[in-house]
Amino acid sequence: MNAPETRLDLPYYSPCGHEEAIFESAWRNRLPLLIKGPTGCGKTRFVAHMAARLGLPLYTVACHDDLTAADLVGRHLIIDGDTRWSDGPLTRAVREGGICYLDEVVEARKDTTVVLHPLADDRRILPIDRTGELLEAPPNFMLVVSYNPGYQNLLKGMKPSTRQRFVSLRFDFPEGERETAILLRETQCPADLARRLVGIAHGLRQLKDQDLEEAVSTRLLIYAALLVRDGMDPVVACRAAIVDSLTDDPEVAEALMEVISATFGR
Repeated sequence: MNAPETRLDLPYYSPCGHEEAIFESAWRNRLPLLIKGPTGCGKTRFVAHMAARLGLPLYTVACHDDLTAADLVGRHLIIDGDTRWSDGPLTRAVREGGICYLDEVVEARKDTTVVLHPLADDRRILPIDRTGELLEAPPNFMLVVSYNPGYQNLLKGMKPSTRQRFVSLRFDFPEGERETAILLRETQCPADLARRLVGIAHGLRQLKDQDLEEAVSTRLLIYAALLVRDGMDPVVACRAAIVDSLTDDPEVAEALMEVISATFGR
């Protein structure tokens, strides 16, 4: 299976290393992939980019505390008085081929992620207990999961028995010039604004694990740039798109606003 050539209509993604080659090699060798990195650093965009690049359907599941195995595999539904089986996204991807992407997989219940084990090793099978089926994944099926290691704790870590079934990629926020280029590409904002926003982000990221639970994401910078491009004052835009999205603590918010105001000469 050869990967399609890069096309101009692909979802935009700016590579920073060997992640595209690793993804393609994992797909060719029918290996599952784990992507770990902070919120808003480009994990989901990367998967969408690679799915389009490989010409594969993409089934995305946003995992959460109430996600059950039935949500992934499927369930019987009563339709027009008849009981019918309805495939979940994981089962559809296995039947039809494509990438099944489980975003923030550690948010799902432990008994839910166990259903992934036979798909994520050399068996590549999906048992469906309620129908008695045993589906074998086709060559063009790929399982991809992601999570944010910053949220890990004793209750929401990934079990070693699950983690060691995957090839892993570690993502982080882009370095300065690359992040500036991403903002320019995504928002068409002025170059000076992009550089200032990236400078703010790099400064605030130093506060991670001290005053902030989560770092400033590239996504939030894009939001701020779009608001400014639409005519909003930069300081007001940064308050709405960055500061108030990061913290509810008034004192922390004011400290962050001092950094932003100084950046824009206020």
